[in-house]
Amino acid sequence: MSSVIGRRAAGGGGGGFCGLLFVVLSCLRVLQAQDENQVVFSLGTFQNVSVPVNGSVQAVVSRIPADVAFITLQFHTQHRNATLSYRSVPVYGSSLTAVDSGLLFLLLPSQTSLSCYLLAPDGDPVAGTGVLLPYTSADPVPGACNLEFPLENDPNIYLRYNLFETTIRFSAANIGHERGVSPPACDVDTGPGTRWRLEYDVYQYFLPENDLTEQSLISSMERAAIVSSMMENGRKLMTLSSRDSTQVSFNSIPGQGVIYSIIVRDPLTNTSASYIPVHTYACSFNSTLDGCTTLGKISTKVFFTIAGLAGLFVCFLGHRFFKCELFCMGFGFAAFFFFVLITRTTMLDYNIRLTLTAVMGVVGGVILVMTWWRFGSVMACVVVVGLILGFLVSSIVFFTPLGDLAVFRNDVVFWGTFSCIVLVVPLFFIRFPREGNIITCGVVGAYTVVLAVNAYTYTSLSYITLDVLKRLLNNNFSRAFITVPLQNIDFIMITVWVVLAVSGIVVQLYRERSRPFFPPSPYVMWCQERERRKTNVLDPSHHTPAFPARLLARLRQLTRPAEPAGERTPLLL
Repeated sequence: MSSVIGRRAAGGGGGGFCGLLFVVLSCLRVLQAQDENQVVFSLGTFQNVSVPVNGSVQAVVSRIPADVAFITLQFHTQHRNATLSYRSVPVYGSSLTAVDSGLLFLLLPSQTSLSCYLLAPDGDPVAGTGVLLPYTSADPVPGACNLEFPLENDPNIYLRYNLFETTIRFSAANIGHERGVSPPACDVDTGPGTRWRLEYDVYQYFLPENDLTEQSLISSMERAAIVSSMMENGRKLMTLSSRDSTQVSFNSIPGQGVIYSIIVRDPLTNTSASYIPVHTYACSFNSTLDGCTTLGKISTKVFFTIAGLAGLFVCFLGHRFFKCELFCMGFGFAAFFFFVLITRTTMLDYNIRLTLTAVMGVVGGVILVMTWWRFGSVMACVVVVGLILGFLVSSIVFFTPLGDLAVFRNDVVFWGTFSCIVLVVPLFFIRFPREGNIITCGVVGAYTVVLAVNAYTYTSLSYITLDVLKRLLNNNFSRAFITVPLQNIDFIMITVWVVLAVSGIVVQLYRERSRPFFPPSPYVMWCQERERRKTNVLDPSHHTPAFPARLLARLRQLTRPAEPAGERTPLLL
């Protein structure tokens, strides 16, 4: 081959020059392509990055100060996975794929720059935001005592969710150390000089309600990524010691964006560092049925719209139309009970369960009305109404921060306290049955209007009863934090609830002030009237045939053949 090249060079200098020029241009093109796939980061500054299809982007940072001992890189997307890797070709143990991913770099003594790679693993372009955060040797190293996840030093928070709860897990941290110095052993427990002195603060940050935009997430992540900003804007839920479990559960809120962050603190040096924050909407952006953008099934909207209209009627006219009120209360009582029973004992589709719930609710409403119609026991029916109000009052009590107390994570304590509140409320109905019934109509009827609004737009007030329902349906829900945000729409709905409830109670008390406490039972009235007729011979109605006999005589008269002409009907039959 060398002879061939020699002959070509000797045969013409122009050809050799062209070949050399081609090689130079090819090298320049490769270098330009490398520059185009390279993103330069500045420490502590957020950088928007777009990763092309089946491509990669090299993240580079230089001029790292000498007092920086380690650096964390975090990259966030809204719902598409991105891969962070120490190498250009990702391998197990040196890369991580997630929507919120991060890497930790322990720097060498003379290291002033570093690089890593971002890739799009699913065959689609990925866009997100990333930041590199520097820490000193005094700061604790998040995830440096990892014994569970693939990365050797893993600062990531691993999140999973279902309909009921959201769970986060993380690896233990280690105390800080200088560059080039071996870190302290993770399994040694010899006092305050080990990682067992570290503490972990769990923070929660809610995104704006009904805001599923990527811009909202990115701006919120910028507030949650840095330690000082998260402490200022987030809500601290709890503090874990190094001997506590590194797993925490929360209440799932579908459609509501939430960011979870863990800040590890070193009480001895008064320093801290942040794990990689993670976010969730407790729903899927890729699902075409009941996804994040299509939350709320049609059947649910129809069910709660009808319930809201019925609740509005009960709120203002329930006591006046007592039979309708009893039907609605019986419907709600039976529907809740059978929905829990059907869900826990069967694997039926949601729409089928909702249909069966509606059917059993109708049966329950009819049974309650017929019980009052047949036996006339107002007190028995009012006790059922009181139990419904007691359930709502108890749910409101545990919707407050009281429900997050550690003592109520025990199911026996929770259900015992919950049941006591439910049973205490109906005692008020024994002394003031009419007033208690009207108050129930106003409060419960107005709350069903709130639930109807929730079927179309998210409001946290639906979790007053939904949290109790989740705890009934999920055995492990007692471990979850039930904190939910109260934002503008919630304060508006609280105002609507209060105004409707107070208006309904006042209107009914005013209208019923001169009427009997409760309408009499039709069956009991009929029995009393029949008994009166049997015993009172002076009553003219006593000599009047019963209604069936009168109806039969009238039918016979109407069906009698026409009389011949000239005949007259006698005056006395």
